Amino acid sequence: MWVFGYGSLIWRPGFAHAGSHPALLGGYHRRFCLWSHRYRGTPEAPGLVLGLDRGGACRGVVYRVPAAEAAAVLRYLDDRELPDGAEVVYHRRVLRVRRLDAPGSPPVPAVTYVANRACRLYVRDLAEAAAARAIAQGRGQMGANRDYLLNTLQHLAEMGVQDRGLARLAALLPAESGPQSE
Repeated sequence: MWVFGYGSLIWRPGFAHAGSHPALLGGYHRRFCLWSHRYRGTPEAPGLVLGLDRGGACRGVVYRVPAAEAAAVLRYLDDRELPDGAEVVYHRRVLRVRRLDAPGSPPVPAVTYVANRACRLYVRDLAEAAAARAIAQGRGQMGANRDYLLNTLQHLAEMGVQDRGLARLAALLPAESGPQSE
């Protein structure tokens, strides 16, 4: 089994895997398009989390999961991305991704999580300044929303990936004083 990561799965996969490879998914792009009332915000001060949204392309990481671990990894990912009792903000999909470290090889079918555009937490249009304000203020069970953005940007940069949309949001964040968390 293959799993495609485009946000926190890049820097915190949380599951056993036999290898990771830079990868490209066509037809979708990475975007802060989902309100977070739990992981990166609260109902009173929602944060924003990344989703795969229609159009463009997205560079990320594809993980190879041994067959013996596949069922456990799917359970872990569904618990993480589709927790019981929460709104369904993602759809689990199997999409074809191209490994960038194996030119000419055929695309691999990879499990990934695509933004649910029918969910009330899906954000259609939000000005970058408003998105940056939400990210700056958001803090939830998994920590500060700004750290989620900055960790994703840092790990993308380490992969040689420039995400201009995320970089613009980071540039709009106000300076923060004090220690940062994950």
